[in-house]
Amino acid sequence: MKIFEELKARGLIAQVTDEEQIRDLINNGGARFYIGFDPTADSLHVGHFMALCLMKRLQMAGNKPVVLIGGGTGYIGDPSGRTDMRSMMTPEIIQHNSDCFKKQMERFIEFGEDKAIMVNNADWLLKLNYIELLREVGACFSVNNMLRAECYKQRMERGLSFLEFNYMIMQSYDFYYLHKKYGCNMQFGGDDQWSNMLGGTELIRRKLGDDAYAMTITLLLNSEGKKMGKTAKGAVWLDPAKTTPFEFYQYWRNIDDADVMKCIRMLTFIPIEEIDEIDKWAPERINEKKELLAFELTKLVHGDEEAKKAQDAAHALFAGGGDDSNMPTTELSDVPAEGLGIIDLLVTCKLAPSRGEARRLIQQGGITVDEVKIEAIDHVITKDALTAGVKIRKGKKVYHRAVIR
Repeated sequence: MKIFEELKARGLIAQVTDEEQIRDLINNGGARFYIGFDPTADSLHVGHFMALCLMKRLQMAGNKPVVLIGGGTGYIGDPSGRTDMRSMMTPEIIQHNSDCFKKQMERFIEFGEDKAIMVNNADWLLKLNYIELLREVGACFSVNNMLRAECYKQRMERGLSFLEFNYMIMQSYDFYYLHKKYGCNMQFGGDDQWSNMLGGTELIRRKLGDDAYAMTITLLLNSEGKKMGKTAKGAVWLDPAKTTPFEFYQYWRNIDDADVMKCIRMLTFIPIEEIDEIDKWAPERINEKKELLAFELTKLVHGDEEAKKAQDAAHALFAGGGDDSNMPTTELSDVPAEGLGIIDLLVTCKLAPSRGEARRLIQQGGITVDEVKIEAIDHVITKDALTAGVKIRKGKKVYHRAVIR
């Protein structure tokens, strides 16, 4: 099966323009495509996962990725899929976040000469002359058409700033610039980016003619990718310092039954033929499917060794075993002789972002320590218990260990 047909079989492609040309380019390794990432945090998260896997698949098929870091558009903020305006970042924060992104992306794609490249749109957007931009690009956009775009319509009632209104023009200019500078002939993005992406294709054709190879594919990156990220307040990070390999494994191990096969198809590199066989497994084997998904994705992000540790820890934990050595652990110091209050312990272990949230978790019966439900907000864990190590469970799925070192 060729790569374009495989992407369709995996349920990745939602909409395309110029399908025959796109199929030919991708299947013959002729695509130089870009995907944009706005550096709004210092780590990628599972909402980016599908885009990373896509870049890896296409590069393996001989195509060349262009990773676009939105250092310039990060000064503005993308209104797509949002009801509020993003806060603006300093150049230092944008650069730091971009550096973190590249380090994580290197686990998925290969950078180097005639391979993948990373570019930052700050390099050209920040140098634009406003009057020159209006003359060269502004005349190619209809305000009426822009206001019909879904990404703007959903903001109209709450108010759409002129700053954000320019985002489509900036993103379109990115494609135009990348096409001229790097020969970029294709762009990929989530279904919420369709209007912006069409703007880029239209700009190239208006400026360079109908024969310009500028095409778009939009994937199910937004509706599915953002759904995948909606846990722990939307933050399941790829950085192990933010989300440990065990927590990452557990996230995928505990996804809804209805999403398991969809995620196996979209995100793993298991051959389609094998996936079709897995899909035929009896319903009672759903946990095997979940473990397979969790292991494959943890291996992809954190490596084989960490994936095995996470799986072993999960097996020991849920089989009632005593080996919790691979469980996420907080090492405590300077614990008072009388012990540590449960609220302080939860905050210290980052199981709650604040004392108020810790109090709420306890009051709702969501915290157990060594399998005993904590019912009092003033409960104290003794120093002896912490020296031996205690196992904390938040809700049904989040486990953590605390020990004095």
